[in-house]
Formats: sequence, structure tokens, C-alpha cells
Amino acid sequence: MAKAQIETNAAPDPVGAYSQAVRIGDTLQVSGQVGINAQTRSLAGETVYAQTVQTLRNIEAILNAAGADFADVLMLRVFLHAPEGFAELNKAFEDTISKPYPARTTLFGGLSPGLLVEIDALAKLSGTED
Repeated sequence: MAKAQIETNAAPDPVGAYSQAVRIGDTLQVSGQVGINAQTRSLAGETVYAQTVQTLRNIEAILNAAGADFADVLMLRVFLHAPEGFAELNKAFEDTISKPYPARTTLFGGLSPGLLVEIDALAKLSGTED
């Protein structure tokens, strides 16, 4: 199976040597996304809630570019600035993603200044691509 790069202008451009997402067969890995609005190129806000909603929109845009949506996502890995933001993170998930929610791991710390959340996604898609 060939590895295919997925990219869209509806999500921020990568800031390094990586793809927004990569698909091999029916497996899609979305790189870590942050709360930057692709059109304004600025953070969506200064709260965990605002940045999480934008981050999930960025992931959704990349999923859509691959012919997928959140229903195809198995796992989300979340990097959260600090434990105090956990309630806002959960509220953003509840307001943005439908049940059944993907599996999730949340780790704290290690983000660049100003960034409060980063999320990557693993999805299993219908059909395969050669």
C-alpha cells in the first residue's frame, strides 16, 4: 500500500518537516493540531475552550480532506497545558464532537508559549487507497 500525504488549506500549514496527515490503506494519522485559525493565522483565543474548539475544527478539516469525519476517529491524543484546563477541554469536546466519543489520552505540559492544547488523531477509514 502506498503512503499518501493529506493536506488542506482549511487547516494551518505544518511548521516543520511533516504532513498534516498521512494515509496508508484505511489508516489515517492526523498530525498534532493546535488552535490556530488557518485563515487568520492567529490563535482562536486565550482559553482552553476556544483553542480546543479550533483545534478540533482543524482536525475535522483534515479528516474531511481524506474523505473522513470524527465518526472514523478511533483515538485522540491530547496535550493540555495544565490540569486546570481539563473541564474546559471536556466542554469543548462535548460541544464539538458527537457520541460515541473517540478513545482519548490526555497528557499535561510541554507546549510552546501561548498554546494551551494540541491534539492528534488516529482514524480507520472505509475502503482502501493504493
